[in-house]
Amino acid sequence: MKREDALELLKEHVKENRIFKHSLAVEGAMIAYAKKFGEDEKRFGLIGLLHDIDFEKYPEVHPAKAPELLATCNFDNDFIDTILSHGIDSHVKRDTLERKCLHGVDEMASFIIAVGLMRPTKLEGLKGKSVKKKMKDKAFAKAVNREEMINAMENMEVEFNDHIDTIVEGLIEHEKRIGVTFC
Repeated sequence: MKREDALELLKEHVKENRIFKHSLAVEGAMIAYAKKFGEDEKRFGLIGLLHDIDFEKYPEVHPAKAPELLATCNFDNDFIDTILSHGIDSHVKRDTLERKCLHGVDEMASFIIAVGLMRPTKLEGLKGKSVKKKMKDKAFAKAVNREEMINAMENMEVEFNDHIDTIVEGLIEHEKRIGVTFC
């Protein structure tokens, strides 16, 4: 599937700007990790773009409705299972690099954007130290499960600062490429 077609499909199912921008951010972070690990950038990007396709309409069962919404797209079973794997109570193991990456960047990309919104330079120059400081502030983005974000990152076997740098670079590059500002 071409990115343009995936974007149209996402727009059919996601109307809320917050969820739409989150999907674009995760797409950028996934592409950054594909580059870092020498993986298929298009595939990683599409996974990031479509990972929350069912969230707006079916939040109580998300991501279980995603396969149904993606059924006509001819994605392979691994692609669909990767989407399913990012759910908190997933029955699909996070045992592949793309599944680990999706889980590792999903909440962290949004957390990083939230940190960037607090800074005059936004994402430019944002480093792990600033993100770590905000993670310690339990009043900041209090709904975010910090332990889950750290576990996901550790499952990827990357260091905290490297993880933040990769995501920030991916977000900045993606902003420029698609013309959308995250912060």
